[in-house]
Amino acid sequence: MELLQWRIIPALVLLASFAVYLYVKEPPEVSRDDCSLLPHYHYWIKSKRIVTPGGIISGAVEVKGKFITSVVTENDWRGTSKGEQVIDYGEAVVMPGLVDVHAHLDDPGRADWEGFPSGTKAAAAGGITTLIDMPLNSFPSTTSTESLELKMKAAEKNIYVDVGFWGGLVPENAFNSSALEALLEAGVLGLKSFMCPSGINDFPMTNANHIKEGLSVLAKYRRPLLVHAEIQLDSESHLDLNTEDARSYSTYLKTRPPEWEEAAIRELLTVTKDTRIGGSAEGAHLHIVHLSDASSSLDLIKEAKVNGDSVSVETCPHYLAFTSEEIQDGDTRFKCAPPIRDASNREKLWEALMDGHIDMLSSDHSPTVPELKLQGDGNFLRAWGGISGLQFVLPVTWSYGKKYGVTLEQLALWWSERPAKIAGQKLKGAIASGNFADIVVWDPSAEFDLTDEYPVYIKHPSISAYMGKRLAGKMNKLTGLFIQRPLHIL
Repeated sequence: MELLQWRIIPALVLLASFAVYLYVKEPPEVSRDDCSLLPHYHYWIKSKRIVTPGGIISGAVEVKGKFITSVVTENDWRGTSKGEQVIDYGEAVVMPGLVDVHAHLDDPGRADWEGFPSGTKAAAAGGITTLIDMPLNSFPSTTSTESLELKMKAAEKNIYVDVGFWGGLVPENAFNSSALEALLEAGVLGLKSFMCPSGINDFPMTNANHIKEGLSVLAKYRRPLLVHAEIQLDSESHLDLNTEDARSYSTYLKTRPPEWEEAAIRELLTVTKDTRIGGSAEGAHLHIVHLSDASSSLDLIKEAKVNGDSVSVETCPHYLAFTSEEIQDGDTRFKCAPPIRDASNREKLWEALMDGHIDMLSSDHSPTVPELKLQGDGNFLRAWGGISGLQFVLPVTWSYGKKYGVTLEQLALWWSERPAKIAGQKLKGAIASGNFADIVVWDPSAEFDLTDEYPVYIKHPSISAYMGKRLAGKMNKLTGLFIQRPLHIL
């Protein structure tokens, strides 16, 4: 299949994108210099439900070339269009394209796990218009300018949405400010580190000293450090794993208790005070990824925010959708780290998200090959940990969030506006005049079953914990509007 031609813009990491129809049909023949969803330079998108920063309006979005040039209400729009193409979506929701800041596409080196073609195609089919790829699970990990260049080459001509990259903060480069600066100058949007073993040999864990050094460099560039916040305690020493049932999810859950998250966050907060106004790392920002523990760990984050630390936190749809009680013996599709916890914890996560204490959402799409999931064996202790579900994050969030009163404006905040800000994308994340025309159109009332008959684009659907679920929120005839251009980095 012929993908849109890719090109590198000096000092900017990314990468081109292009129009895609629902189910990612073959793109039409379009000019490389002016790529858009439609063969029109100037057109209007009309709907009774357009999600804007000021609320939901009935009106129209005007697009010229790459950009949104105006957003008007129904009354103001009447008579404004003077022969331009108008696409009327009626009651369908028109929303800013999703920005997923946490995905592992495993390319280069482990493209058999996912890869840029299938991963970004799945993103497009799910309404994600911008995806930021994590520095590990690919090989080599993205911890140097040389490995970043390899990743950029792997993405060449192989992407369906905008793709940016995080760089890796590891012990090898943490005290080498020149190496970190070179990586940031080459275009990574920020750095990522682990406080526990990552499971990837060339991505070792960091401690507070490494993180402090990373923040001091990031302050100069005003970019974030993303942290997997778990510290390995001696919890396993209290378990006789020879007598525990490895096929039972409860056995795995015992090996990664909430105290692991709490200990990591407590250590992180010894250095995040430097990010306060007037601090030695003012300008840097620390973002805690995939929070699972909604108790002591979250309380520490809330306290840090009150104290003025520049910190934020995300959680993921799988922590909001599933509970430990419902995971069947041997169903290793649900294994991830930190783990899915009990129903009471899930309720607290939803409460924190609705109250604004959890800032945003991400997929943490972390696939592998089916053999490493050990679905036949069902051994939770040996199976690869990671949830595969990039394509389904919007309908999952909507479907499970309806009982909590989730609004369309909140979806846009959690999945577009705040992730765009973390990634430094000033012209993304909102339907507003002057922004890029990254738009998703979807029907919140349309229900569907994730069966083998449903068009799924992740490489290995059989390992996804979402397969077999009934969801609401289907992409409309087009999933988004994408324009060929580089990402803009703060």
